[in-house]
Amino acid sequence: MDRSAADMIDVEARSLGHGLRAVLVKLNVVSAARCLIAVAALLLVLVTLDPFPDLRNPDVANVVGGRMALNYISFGLLAAVAVLLCAASDAPSLKSLVTPLHLCLVGWMLINVVLSESREVSIQRFVLAASVTSLAVLLPLLPPTQRSFNLCLGGAALVLLVLCYLGVFLAPQYSIHTALDITEPQLAGDWRGSFGHKNIASPVMTILVYVGIYLSAVGSFVMGPVIAVLAGIFLIFTGGKTSTVLCLSIYALASLVYVTRSLWLKRIICFAPLVVMNLLTVGSAANPALGAITRQLPVDPTFTGRSDIWEFALAAVAEKPIVGHGYAAFWDDVTERQTAKGAEWAVTAAHSHNSYLDLAVTIGLPGLVLVILIFVLAPLGNFQAAQTHSRSGALAKLFLTVWLFGLYYGTTETFLLERQNPIWFMFALAVSGLHFLARFQCVEQVDSGR
Repeated sequence: MDRSAADMIDVEARSLGHGLRAVLVKLNVVSAARCLIAVAALLLVLVTLDPFPDLRNPDVANVVGGRMALNYISFGLLAAVAVLLCAASDAPSLKSLVTPLHLCLVGWMLINVVLSESREVSIQRFVLAASVTSLAVLLPLLPPTQRSFNLCLGGAALVLLVLCYLGVFLAPQYSIHTALDITEPQLAGDWRGSFGHKNIASPVMTILVYVGIYLSAVGSFVMGPVIAVLAGIFLIFTGGKTSTVLCLSIYALASLVYVTRSLWLKRIICFAPLVVMNLLTVGSAANPALGAITRQLPVDPTFTGRSDIWEFALAAVAEKPIVGHGYAAFWDDVTERQTAKGAEWAVTAAHSHNSYLDLAVTIGLPGLVLVILIFVLAPLGNFQAAQTHSRSGALAKLFLTVWLFGLYYGTTETFLLERQNPIWFMFALAVSGLHFLARFQCVEQVDSGR
């Protein structure tokens, strides 16, 4: 080979090397951007734009409400960027979300907001819910690898925990319920961290316990245990009875489902106790025989007299069983409603304290059925498919556990389809995670198989 030919080969090799380096730099920038959007979405939901609200201020609701425009803009921009990033590299994953059931739910929600009793309110809140839910659904796709997903999830969890503990120790009046709170002064002493109520802090801490356990299982022997322990301690001090009871019991239930091979047995394990809980709660308000049985139990499954609220909500369902009263518009002013007359608590009721009943009130029975098919029944089948194909067992178990916790937490609290509610966000994230794991492999698994 003459010298000129060798020089040409050398030049081509160098240009190829420069091209590869340019591609790698571009890939690193895109990967960093995807992780940044994932962390930003998690922090926007968990920390919010208005952390540590002063519950002693009678105008606290107006202060928070004044920042709603910024919330809409922030979630809308993040959702738009997330869609663009995923469309560029995860088109098959996005296409897998276009199913008849998903399209039916979206179509029904559009019909519901148009027919809502408060159309403007429903449309406005649906736009926010669509942005938040889109972010939650796409978040498992944003980090380029499972390891980067773990780092994003763990990093956001640590930031939240540090903020909550700093608030408790440095500014307790803003992070612990006090006797001077305008509403519910009886909660004085219960920790709430950066959240506006202990009933939001406690389920979030439960989910962070699961995150810590998952990270420990995949090799994060420092970050994982730290998150689990800090979240567990905070959970205890929130005084949230429902979340505290569910925390370990749901993890045990998920572990049992994880080692069970039969899909039918999995369904019995997951759904039989769920049906019983709903019968003992809402069922006791609807059926006198069930109510009599409930009153004989050594514990109060109605959670300090919520049966009055459930009776009111059931009456509201009977008024409009098909189309419902309108997405997120029913509870704004229940004092003006005919069904609220004679109910002393009506002036302060914010929801029905049961996610499934609340959906029947707001989006009607057809909407409730669609939500059950998509968010209650389908995820277990997706978990079975992911397990059958041995796709990231630890991650699948995390999603399974968060999903199960949401199902059972929903029997006493309202969060399904609830806009920027952090429990809804994490629940939707888990459901979408199971959807993707049932159909695709994580990047590390593909690489390791080569």
